[in-house]
Amino acid sequence: MTTTTTVTFDRRPDEYRHWRLHVDGEVAWLELDVDEQGGLVPGYELKLNSYDLGVDIELYDATQRLRFEHPEVRVVVVTSAKDKVFCAGANIRMLAASEHHWKVNFCKFTNETRNGMEDATAHSGQTYVAAVNGTCAGGGYEIALACEKILLIDDNSSTVALPEVPLLGVLPGTGGLTRVVDKRRVRKDLADVFATRPDGVKGKTAVDWRLVDELVPRQGFREAVEKRAREIARESDRTGEGGIELTPLEHRYVDIEVGKDQVTITVKGPENDPGDLHEEGANGWFLAMTRELDDAILRLRTNEVEAGTWILKTQGDPEKVLAHEQAVFGAKDWLGNEITHYFKRTLKRLDVTSRTLIALIEPGSCFAGSLLELALAADRQYLLDGPPIDDEDSEERATIRLSEANFGPFPMGNGLTRLQTRFYGDEDHLAWLAREKDHELSAAEAVELGLVTDAPDDLDWEDEIRIALEGRASLSPDALTGMEANHRFVGPETIETKIFGRLAAWQNWIFTRPNAAGPEGALRRYGTGQKAVFDRKRV
Repeated sequence: MTTTTTVTFDRRPDEYRHWRLHVDGEVAWLELDVDEQGGLVPGYELKLNSYDLGVDIELYDATQRLRFEHPEVRVVVVTSAKDKVFCAGANIRMLAASEHHWKVNFCKFTNETRNGMEDATAHSGQTYVAAVNGTCAGGGYEIALACEKILLIDDNSSTVALPEVPLLGVLPGTGGLTRVVDKRRVRKDLADVFATRPDGVKGKTAVDWRLVDELVPRQGFREAVEKRAREIARESDRTGEGGIELTPLEHRYVDIEVGKDQVTITVKGPENDPGDLHEEGANGWFLAMTRELDDAILRLRTNEVEAGTWILKTQGDPEKVLAHEQAVFGAKDWLGNEITHYFKRTLKRLDVTSRTLIALIEPGSCFAGSLLELALAADRQYLLDGPPIDDEDSEERATIRLSEANFGPFPMGNGLTRLQTRFYGDEDHLAWLAREKDHELSAAEAVELGLVTDAPDDLDWEDEIRIALEGRASLSPDALTGMEANHRFVGPETIETKIFGRLAAWQNWIFTRPNAAGPEGALRRYGTGQKAVFDRKRV
């Protein structure tokens, strides 16, 4: 499938084609009812509640709205509105026909959305419960795996399954293998049997193997799920009222300039002092900036696949950035908590983006605290040691500033801060950095502290940056993707890093192999009645 479709990520519940969102006090219901003719691009039908990127964009929008618009919701029940089928997973026709980069980007986004559901359970007291009311296979089971509890209808026929290996010659693309053994603690030999059985596992065996938590009789299934959800809701510590509406996006604080080989993303700081978070709602700078940055990353990743380098800039008053940061941290309520975790997830999205990230820190920029995290997420940081290029008489100089934001609130997928990742294992240096927060750091100090890659003066700045960017553009995009992913995630491995690193790397390799993606491969021949032809040599 070659597509020139420009993908947007801004959705509203009244426009959903595939999901129904219903809020009933402390319990919300997310029902999957996929419109078979509603594929994001032409060429396939979304049968058996299977999904494509468009279905998942709606799911992502719903999860965001539940966190910001419904602070009263403590449990989210994910179920199907169709009879006898929960979800068949990612649409096979779509996968088989898609170009490699589309498949990879699709899997990355679905992984991020599943991680966001788990993040809501871990940090917002909003527990996701899967009410599996029919056949649940592949990515469908991976949706259930992202939930904290899995309730399976006991109708003597419904199963859970990960049939990708035996039927398609690929891996479950959304963390299924990892979550089965790491999250649900399924024994590895049983996990091996499960992941090679195309028919899946049902009933008591599914409970015994820990693939699901409970069986619920078919008779009175919805009522039983509702009762269980209310019980779980009573255990939640989520408190809040007066949600804020996520209004349609306007790009006021994040500018994007797209070139042939590179993109420049400029994040603008706030113009005013912070007001009341709840009164400002979606118009407050921190939340508005985060939403725009999130949207920019998603749209660029999906639509500008050949722009291999992203230049990150900021513009504004560092003092105002820090004031807004303190307003969010100091709120000590559900909204401050949600904004903090949303910015964390957006930074994580940047961390796993397969583009070279270069931060340019120039006079007039505001890389302070939270926005300094953008620079620390970059593969390189260049700080101009001198006046603005277009005003050599100016006394303005670029600086950076550390704050508490750089020491804990926004961990990476490896569980470490970006400073801990940058100076992995060097506790003395980290302690030094902690003493240097809350004041301006000059070019010389930033270099001494190891917070920037280089600090050319104004005479060398343009040539140095040009050489760096041209050099980057001359290298293999594939090698850069692998190198950057390795360098960005040092230290301990977590479920997140396994999903985005180890599992994604294997899947990427398998997606290019003839045994899966070749004309006689399992993915291409699925549903044709023809058996796949495998090259049996193991490599």
